[in-house]
Amino acid sequence: MVLGIIAGFVVLVVLAVAVAYTVNVYNQLVNLDNRVDQSKQNIDVLLKQRQDELTKLIDAAKEAMDHEEELLTELTEAREQAERASTPKEQAEADAQVRQAMGSFRARAEDYPELRSQENMLQFQERISELENQIADRREVYNEAVTNYNTRIEQFPYVVFARQFGYNERELFEATEAEKQDVDVGEAFA
Repeated sequence: MVLGIIAGFVVLVVLAVAVAYTVNVYNQLVNLDNRVDQSKQNIDVLLKQRQDELTKLIDAAKEAMDHEEELLTELTEAREQAERASTPKEQAEADAQVRQAMGSFRARAEDYPELRSQENMLQFQERISELENQIADRREVYNEAVTNYNTRIEQFPYVVFARQFGYNERELFEATEAEKQDVDVGEAFA
């Protein structure tokens, strides 16, 4: 009888430890998954701010550069592509287009002293550059969160629980091939 009580107690303790362990593993997976989502949302906040600043920049530039419709169209299309981007890969491609359009815009703005001298134009350009740097920083944080998450769901015993709870690998942000190329500084100053 005493052995039965002890055996029952041991089974309850083992069961309680197993349940606690499962809950702990699940909570860690939830935490990592939420960290990835939060990192992605932080990037989206900055992308939205950049879109707003680009809209203001385009509107201000239109007043001074009415005859430079091609350049403004390129900048507008880049902004719209960035708005439609939803995956990290699409965002990388859109960012490359935005940076290229901004480079063309800055180069062309040099030809317009009245445009360069407008304080709000300079502020918009500085703000967009600042946002670009913040986006790059946040992408590093996002990739770190995704890497931690992906690593954890592939490790034993998390791999067993991750599959049971429906946690799948997440996509890293990767720069496009164009973004990986060397920058021709001479061309930028031409």
